[in-house]
Amino acid sequence: MRINVTSVMVDDQDKALAFYTEVLGFLKKTDIPVGDAKWLTVVSPEGPDDIELLLEPNNNPAVPAEAFQKALFEAGIPATSFAVDDVHKEYDRLTALGVSFTAEPTTMDGGVTTAVFDDTCGNLIQIQSPVAE
Repeated sequence: MRINVTSVMVDDQDKALAFYTEVLGFLKKTDIPVGDAKWLTVVSPEGPDDIELLLEPNNNPAVPAEAFQKALFEAGIPATSFAVDDVHKEYDRLTALGVSFTAEPTTMDGGVTTAVFDDTCGNLIQIQSPVAE
């Protein structure tokens, strides 16, 4: 058994698709209309047949996620984490593209370096590298 799809709640699927592809560099994998929303996934160009990230609308009446998403954001808790080879390099690249960071690159005990940014869709996203640069 392995994970093939995971979700991140977004307040606007089209805006999220633009941010996750044009800014972060993910590739659109699936875009299937489902009522007023879409089954919309992106993948890493480094593993296009690997795990898909579902850009899940946060306004589903069956699962009201807006309040949960907002509470995480306000508490400063990242919704998910992405691995990068060099947090400082990715921080510089994303900052140059106008991405707003809430936490600059910080090396934690054990050598893991992290940084946190606002995905413009209601989430804080952490990036991390496994060893200190």
